[in-house]
Amino acid sequence: MSILPRRMRFYSARDIERLPQLQSLTPDDRLAMRVVAHVFPFRVNNYVVEDLIDWGNVPDDPLFRLTFPQRGMLDPLDFERLSEAVQSEAPAEEVAAIVGGIRFGLNPHPAGQMQENVPSIHGDPVPGLQHKYRDSVLIFPSHGQTCHAYCTYCFRWPQFAGMDGFKFATDKTRCFLTYLREHDEVTDVLITGGDPMIMSAARLAEYVEPLLGAGFEHIQSIRIGTKSVAYWPYRFVSDGDADDVLRLFERVVAADKHLALMAHYSHWRELSTPVAREAIRRIRSTGAEVRTQGPIVRHINDDPGVWARMWKEQVRLGCIPYYMFVERNTGANHYFSVPLYRAWRVYRGAWQRLSGLGRTARGPVMSAYPGKVLVEGVAEVHGERVFVLSMIQSRLADQVRRPFFARFDPDAVWLTDLVPAFGKDRFPFEREVEYRFTAHRHDGGSRSRKRRSPARVSTRQQDEDA
Repeated sequence: MSILPRRMRFYSARDIERLPQLQSLTPDDRLAMRVVAHVFPFRVNNYVVEDLIDWGNVPDDPLFRLTFPQRGMLDPLDFERLSEAVQSEAPAEEVAAIVGGIRFGLNPHPAGQMQENVPSIHGDPVPGLQHKYRDSVLIFPSHGQTCHAYCTYCFRWPQFAGMDGFKFATDKTRCFLTYLREHDEVTDVLITGGDPMIMSAARLAEYVEPLLGAGFEHIQSIRIGTKSVAYWPYRFVSDGDADDVLRLFERVVAADKHLALMAHYSHWRELSTPVAREAIRRIRSTGAEVRTQGPIVRHINDDPGVWARMWKEQVRLGCIPYYMFVERNTGANHYFSVPLYRAWRVYRGAWQRLSGLGRTARGPVMSAYPGKVLVEGVAEVHGERVFVLSMIQSRLADQVRRPFFARFDPDAVWLTDLVPAFGKDRFPFEREVEYRFTAHRHDGGSRSRKRRSPARVSTRQQDEDA
């Protein structure tokens, strides 16, 4: 398929008033977007604006909500305070102080990322590395600290917001390679960001190719986490070094390493353009796999039909559905989060519409402090309605796939909202991890909510369709 090259253009907060497509919105709507963009990073490109968003359906279009700031992303009181400062053209220092206060109240690094996941060599932290699970390590390249466009729900928003001390990035010493060489228990490396595919092919190779050589035989799989396949598929098709990227992928496969692009998709429309489908075809032609993942997000994809259509199309294109995540408890999660019960109903409703090949997706999954917690379902045990949960990854390997139970709560959106079932005072993993699992520690809990007894709900409400 012949795809013409395309020059990428970025739009930021300063373009909100002059972007032609936004002129259909009211001045108040555009002001709200500019206010929210002071807190959360905003960046979008011309492909998303011109090819993915249905401007006839704005502001309800899911791709618009996925990329453009929304008023509801801020607490009403925070919004009004910041809006007044912006409209009155308050001094930059005053605006920055308001913004900083809001940001630090949004649990900027959940799940113990700063405190628990950073490994060390001889007592010194390894810059740009996270090692939470025994077999897997995350690498944050210093040159991959941005994206082709930012998702409004992104749990790594502090990476892009310029918050001092909240950025993960490798340094010039590349000591992460020393760490990996010394830790032969590590079999899987995930190169993440930001988005590694924002880097040139040559720069990406600086992180990938050393892992193909002597001393790294224990590294069996290399994953690249990216949204580029959805937000800028030209990266693999007609960009100046697109062919160099594909040749790098071929070298990884030729070195007997498994290469997986962990492609982030939030909606089936991201797969709908010819260039998006061609990008997947070209990636797969190298021997790499494309595995797909994304969170269930209110206002965007909290509908079983959306997920079923997306997963079916991904399977048709040769991709492997991998995860439906729960929106992490950070940033604007109060606006985007979906209650766990509803998330499970959406997941189950989508699964019921799939063939076996589409049923590789696991979900809903919370990447919480103790591990990746899977909501297996809802059941009644000894007369008590409960969530059935398990960990598909854990800080402690013996906790993996050991079922545990929480009292049913239709409003719970995160693990810290749940109460152990059957009169227990703590979950099983709390006895083995030196960590008392309470709200607002490490995970931060749901914003403005403490762990509590579940609310009573009617049978009709419990059993309504997702």
